[in-house]
Amino acid sequence: MTDPSRAASAARPRRRPARPRTPRWVIAAKTLVHALALTPAAILAWQIREEWLTGSGGLGADPVAEIEHRLGLWALRLLMVTLAVTPLRQLTGQASLLRFRRMLGLYAFAYATLHLLAYLVLDLRGYWTQIFEEIVKRPYITVGFLAWLLLIPLVATSTTAAIRRLGRNWGRLHKLVYPIAVLAVLHFWWLVKSDIREPLMYAAILAILLGWRLGRRALSARRTAAAG
Repeated sequence: MTDPSRAASAARPRRRPARPRTPRWVIAAKTLVHALALTPAAILAWQIREEWLTGSGGLGADPVAEIEHRLGLWALRLLMVTLAVTPLRQLTGQASLLRFRRMLGLYAFAYATLHLLAYLVLDLRGYWTQIFEEIVKRPYITVGFLAWLLLIPLVATSTTAAIRRLGRNWGRLHKLVYPIAVLAVLHFWWLVKSDIREPLMYAAILAILLGWRLGRRALSARRTAAAG
């Protein structure tokens, strides 16, 4: 005969193991990162409002160019910070830094999208079909638009479910961030045309970040060969 107590326990739905609680310091740090990442957008939104109402929002003689430039610059900055997370983790040994990489990457995409929308709405003024002519005619728009397009699959696969589903292919796909960063710096460089000091600075930062990764890979390959 079947033990009634066993039958009752078998009939009960099994409880899923409780998820580990996120430490308070992580919640506080993420809140701070959210606030810092949103601050440039909030300041710009306030200045646009003042420019619209009073004409004195501090956006200079060409507000449209200033809006586009600032959004694009913050997209590039956040992309550089995202790339800096892995070297910082390796230098400090703090694996918890990886918790912020996805968040920073999503903010970089958000600013890049706002940068593109500002160009479409404020610069082309709704004549969006011209974007295809501009892409073909202007190389800096070509590489900038390509960088934005390549970001889309990274954002679409940034969820935990996508990471599990793709497995090793997720890491291969997200290596696209390296050519994306190169295209973003090149977009900025070609856009500036005359004074290249600022894009040169970002090119140097990118070279250091990519050089660090290449150096680590070469060192790892050398150790593997020595061990074999």
